[in-house]
Amino acid sequence: MAAIALSRLSELVRSTSARQVRLVCGVILFAYVVSHFLNHALGNISVDAMQVGVYYHTTFWQFLPVAIVFYGAALIHMGLGVYALYQRRQFRWRTIEPLQLVLGLSIPALIMAHVIGVRLGQTLYGHEKLYPQELYLFFVVSSGRLWGMTVLLIIAWMHGCIGIYFWLRLKPFFVRAAPYLLAAAVLIPTLALLGIYQGGRSVAADSEDGEWRRQNYTQREVGTFAQAATLDRITGGLTIGYFGLLGLVLLARGVRGWRERRGGMIALSYGNGKTVRVPKGLSVLEASLRHSVPHASVCGGRARCSTCRIRIIGDHGGLPEPSQREAFVLARVGTADPSIRLACQLRPTTDLSFFQLFMPQTLSANAASSPARIGQERYLVSLFVDMRGSTQLAEKRLPFDTVFIVNRFLGAVSQAVIENGGQPNQFVGDGMLALFGLTSDPQTACRQALKAVAAIATHVDELNELLSHDLRQPIRFGIGVHGGEVIIGDIGYRDHIVFTALGDAVNVAARLQDMTKTLACEAIISEEVRRTAGLRDDALPQQEVAIRGRDEPMVVRVVADTRTLSALLAGDELVAA
Repeated sequence: MAAIALSRLSELVRSTSARQVRLVCGVILFAYVVSHFLNHALGNISVDAMQVGVYYHTTFWQFLPVAIVFYGAALIHMGLGVYALYQRRQFRWRTIEPLQLVLGLSIPALIMAHVIGVRLGQTLYGHEKLYPQELYLFFVVSSGRLWGMTVLLIIAWMHGCIGIYFWLRLKPFFVRAAPYLLAAAVLIPTLALLGIYQGGRSVAADSEDGEWRRQNYTQREVGTFAQAATLDRITGGLTIGYFGLLGLVLLARGVRGWRERRGGMIALSYGNGKTVRVPKGLSVLEASLRHSVPHASVCGGRARCSTCRIRIIGDHGGLPEPSQREAFVLARVGTADPSIRLACQLRPTTDLSFFQLFMPQTLSANAASSPARIGQERYLVSLFVDMRGSTQLAEKRLPFDTVFIVNRFLGAVSQAVIENGGQPNQFVGDGMLALFGLTSDPQTACRQALKAVAAIATHVDELNELLSHDLRQPIRFGIGVHGGEVIIGDIGYRDHIVFTALGDAVNVAARLQDMTKTLACEAIISEEVRRTAGLRDDALPQQEVAIRGRDEPMVVRVVADTRTLSALLAGDELVAA
């Protein structure tokens, strides 16, 4: 167990990059921002509601373990943001990426006065600045600060939303979740700003009463002028220090660029006659962007995908060793060839010749809106179904009649698949590949596939009855079902691109469908699907079969009559209930 734990820890370390650490810290900070904004939104009810909300807000976020995680995340996130300013050599990404960096770097300077005035004032002097005091300051004493705080809220929210977008856009569920996320991204800050406005109006009206000011704006709440001056000096010093740090980073960038230019230029040859000269230290992807050379990169150079892969031409022994993150990504896509590297991570120091493995013009038109269509690994259930006897069916019929019957068969099968949550994917002659699990978990996908098998039998029975006057014998079929990790994406060339799945699990499902002929059954289901679906071990007959291309025999379940699956699945659901 210890060895397994160490192995998993080692893999986790190898798979973790500075960007991912920054992402985790950013998610923690964004959770705080969401909590704070929802607290502001209570101002649409009353200032008292804001006071009640801030009690629970501070109780959670000032709980010592949570506070340590929060402030640690804030410092790490800011530090990595400053490091990103230094590290990034090329800013010709899409506008949203440098915008996110600029917004993030502006937040510490904008929030410094608020954090020191509230949190440090409480720590040093025991101040109790809550909503009445802050709203009085913004709406009565110094209305100019209100605009600064509004700008801060908008910038912080935009920065967080951009980061969440970059994180989630590669996830399978993002397309379905995007409308709800957009609604939340618009409603939460809107309600927060309205809450501040309504609360400020209420406090401004109440503050006209001298008794309110004597109770809510005392030395205990806001401190003395001397204490305020001390906090202002701390704020000024830290702000100057922060801008000084940014200045040093920009200076370091200039020094690095000067040294790289003095260190000489290298030539990058793209294998298609295109050659560019760049300073040493740029990654191959940054070089492509600098010289406007099209280069595939779905994740934007974050080493979260492998679409920027290149193959080195000639000797690759003098190249820098892959970083832990690059080695992890290459291992995940099953690449052991040392001549294949990630363009976003490789920073050559000598002349280099290579060619791209994924050319941008071969990507589908909708790839930008759905990165999963370019290539993504996930668990799917593949269902192959084939019509039996179609050759004999065509021998004594007109071609149009044969096409009509085959289309009716494929229509019945497709309807059964769609009704049970699957997606018809490929039609090959009188056969079809259907995929389950594109929008569901593995267990649900397996059960959906088994329900579709039973539904196919029902729909084909109805078709046989409808065409009984025109068929010499009923239409028969064979089905193979298997589940496992596959690669999904757009496959093809130019206008002939289809979204499909590739992998061993798909091939096995096709082999199982072929075996239904020799085993004289209607369907063969892999043990993997049976177990994941939660069917009883004795529900279906078990058999070992040899799969072409596999060394070991495979355990499968033979279904002589697919109509029996409906009762088996219904019985299991009753037992579970």
